[in-house]
Amino acid sequence: MHFHQREIGSDAIDFHRALRAVFREDTDVILVGEMRDPETISTAITAAETGHLVFSTLHTNTAAQTIDRIIDSFPPHQQNQIRMQLSSTLLGILSRRLLPCVQGGLINAVELLIANSAVRNLIREGKTHQIDMVIETGSDEGMISFNRSLANLINLGLVSYENAEIFSTNPAELRLLLER
Repeated sequence: MHFHQREIGSDAIDFHRALRAVFREDTDVILVGEMRDPETISTAITAAETGHLVFSTLHTNTAAQTIDRIIDSFPPHQQNQIRMQLSSTLLGILSRRLLPCVQGGLINAVELLIANSAVRNLIREGKTHQIDMVIETGSDEGMISFNRSLANLINLGLVSYENAEIFSTNPAELRLLLER
C-alpha cells in the first residue's frame, strides 16, 4: 500500500490543482480534509463518479443536512445536476457529535446513513426532509438515527437524559424512544 500526500506550495500550486491531479495517478482512495466550496465538492463527486472511494468532512449536524449543504453550495441552475451525481455516487454519511459523558470527558453520538435506493431516490427528487424517516426505519440495513444513538447512550448510563435532550434535533422523538 502506498500513500501519496500533496503539500500546497512544494507539491502543488493550490488545493484545487492538487485535488485534480489525483485523476492522473493510479489512486483508489482519496481523503479530502473538508469540502468547503463548490469546486472542491464538484471535484470530489467527479472522483467518485470515476471509481475512486472518496472520504471527506463537512460541518453539519445530521446526514440530511450534509446532503442539503452539498447541494446548496451550488447555484440553483446546477443543483439538479449535483443531486443526480450525488444520488449515484454517495455510499453513506456518518455524522457524529461529541457529548459530555457522565464519567467525564466526551463521547460520540452518531447517525449513520447508508445510501440505499430509497435514499438515492429522495436525493434525486429533492426530498431530503424525508431522509430521517428512512434512517429510522433502516436499522436492518445498519442505519442508526441520532436519537437512537442518544437513547442507547442514555440506557448504557453514559450520557444524562438532560444532555441528550439538549443535543437532540428532535427531543419529542427521543422521549418516545426512551419510553419503549
